[in-house]
Amino acid sequence: MNSHHHVPLTLATRITIARIIGIPIFVLVMIYFKMSLEAGEPVFWYRTLALGLFVVIAVTDALDGYLARSRDEETRLGAILDPLADKALLLSAIILLTRPSLGGLSPQFPVWFTLLVISRDVVLLSGSFVVNWVTGHLDVRPRISGKLATFFQMAAIIAALIPLPLNLFYALVGLAAFCTLLSGLQYSVDGARQLERPVGK
Repeated sequence: MNSHHHVPLTLATRITIARIIGIPIFVLVMIYFKMSLEAGEPVFWYRTLALGLFVVIAVTDALDGYLARSRDEETRLGAILDPLADKALLLSAIILLTRPSLGGLSPQFPVWFTLLVISRDVVLLSGSFVVNWVTGHLDVRPRISGKLATFFQMAAIIAALIPLPLNLFYALVGLAAFCTLLSGLQYSVDGARQLERPVGK
């Protein structure tokens, strides 16, 4: 008798997995675009394809969340994979579009911005591990600054891939940097407060 129970993947989780599969395809297209730039024969439809892939993967983030809530199919697997897909998409795009990576591409993210985004994510991930290990529980309260940071990061990436005028691109980068820094500080304070909370509270 088979004791294993098959748990079907929900529609929302299937979409999230499809998003994750799409990320290395986006990276590959960007690498081909970089190679064409380095060869002095830029193939701009690679850039257009990368833009299309990024927009589709980013937009379906809202779709899988909506489906999970509306169909009452929120799962632990989905809760893990969804933010993982977001971070993987944003970080891969920002790194590939950072100034040293593509010599003939404009506009590009300044190195300090990429370091800010990566540093915030590393600090928050490490802090989450420490809080959970010390207290046995992690209470994550979504912050509007975090949502705005994600929104402006995505907007800046799209502005770089279209591309939009430099002044608009750098305005989006500035807003993304401000929200990224603010959300990092707010989440760090939240984590510190949980560490200071008496055990059992």
